[in-house]
Amino acid sequence: MVDYNELNLQLEGLIGGVPHPISNMANASALLFYSLPVLNWAGFYLLEGETLVLGPFQGKAACIEIPLGRGVCGTAAGEDRTIVVADVHDFPGHIACDCASNSEIVIPLHRQDGSVFGVLDIDSPVLGRFREEDTAGLTAFAAILERELGPSF
Repeated sequence: MVDYNELNLQLEGLIGGVPHPISNMANASALLFYSLPVLNWAGFYLLEGETLVLGPFQGKAACIEIPLGRGVCGTAAGEDRTIVVADVHDFPGHIACDCASNSEIVIPLHRQDGSVFGVLDIDSPVLGRFREEDTAGLTAFAAILERELGPSF
């Protein structure tokens, strides 16, 4: 089981007050990738107009652009809601950037004015990998990211 309180303290120590959003996203994705068990991808997509564009990540090469409203990431950003998918193969319109992914959680990230500037995307090869405690812990993780990154976007 992951200690999300400790993970979130580590994130604050890494990125708190650091004015370099790309570096902060790179460190955040590395922290997730190496702290959470059985992941195959952890990273960011950033909103540019009506398209999510690949940001810093850990894992295999990924899709560079995802249209708003398509796939898990595009749907989460377009509908401004966290989406947890136990089996991505059952998600209508799922975009398979890595065929090894079986479950996914996507959390929208917001500017200070409340508008979405991107998403935090985490994939696992394990079906049903993300549970309620993961959603709660990662939502708190995302809140730290929003506080530190939001002013840059």
